[in-house]
Amino acid sequence: MKFGIFYEHQLPRPWNERSEYQLLQDSLTQIELADKLGYDYAWEVEHHFLEEYSHSSAPEVFLGAASQRTKNIRLGHGVIQITTNQPHRVAEKVATLDLLSGGRVDLGMGEGAGPAELHPFGVQVRSKRDRWEESVKAIIPMFTKDSWEFHGEFHDFPARNVIPKPYQKPHPPLWVACSNIQTIGNAGEWGMGALGFTFVSPDAAKAWVHRYYNNLLHHANRLADYPDNPNIAMVAGFMCAETDEEAYEKAAGWTFFIFALSYYGRKGVDAPGEGNLWEEFQDWQHSEKAQDAFKGALIGSPETIRKKLHQYQESHVDQVILVNGRVKVSQRAAQNVATLG
Repeated sequence: MKFGIFYEHQLPRPWNERSEYQLLQDSLTQIELADKLGYDYAWEVEHHFLEEYSHSSAPEVFLGAASQRTKNIRLGHGVIQITTNQPHRVAEKVATLDLLSGGRVDLGMGEGAGPAELHPFGVQVRSKRDRWEESVKAIIPMFTKDSWEFHGEFHDFPARNVIPKPYQKPHPPLWVACSNIQTIGNAGEWGMGALGFTFVSPDAAKAWVHRYYNNLLHHANRLADYPDNPNIAMVAGFMCAETDEEAYEKAAGWTFFIFALSYYGRKGVDAPGEGNLWEEFQDWQHSEKAQDAFKGALIGSPETIRKKLHQYQESHVDQVILVNGRVKVSQRAAQNVATLG
């Protein structure tokens, strides 16, 4: 089983003029350390307009910087919103990053969170799945063909040679964001790696893994000509401390992550710049839903986390991706997981 780290670039208020600068610098320092410690993947999301929850609107720029400070760790788009990006630009940016990193890119592709993100780009929620599938069909041939044209419902362009071409041949491994067991099944049919973002327990992961690999083996439904990427990864909150109680106390970053995800799913963006998610979170973190967020998470003492990791391994999960449980991450957090064995 492999290990990844995951970045949303959370930034709860209050902010100052250097907050975003320090956030990005700290994240780069942590990825550099993770590379030295032997982590396998660093994943970076793409979100737009979601204040406090995710200040990560240009992941290709951040991963480009990370590529120059690391040697071995794979750099994953987890994910690019291909519903809000023009297909040519996706192919160009991914290929450029692959060249800069010496072939260390993994390409996760997603639809976007909802109206708060999609509507400013002129994209409707009801059409996002159709737009996503068409975008996959439009993008993948750009990595290999010297001349490619496409005529669809959402994209229409004449023959061009999209350059540069990626370092990896035919292109970086493909992944898809999965928020439920149905999408996990679709990922298997599509032959793409599955990035599980529902934060399931080790027991629930067994059902996800079974659905994924059963569909991968028996129900081929490729959207384009690309090699299979048989992989299933699960995102899990992470905080390691000497005792379970200490870890729970320090894991506000994880529960804030869950709260903010639900908040934007419910409310969207009503008054940009006027809200304060961190203040609203203070009451929520003591709720039953907040406590449920700990069930599948890797939060606790080394012994507790080892037990859960073995359960994920027994469920045949290929990769566990860690979301740090602190609002302000530290080098020590990265070092802790390296000692788990």
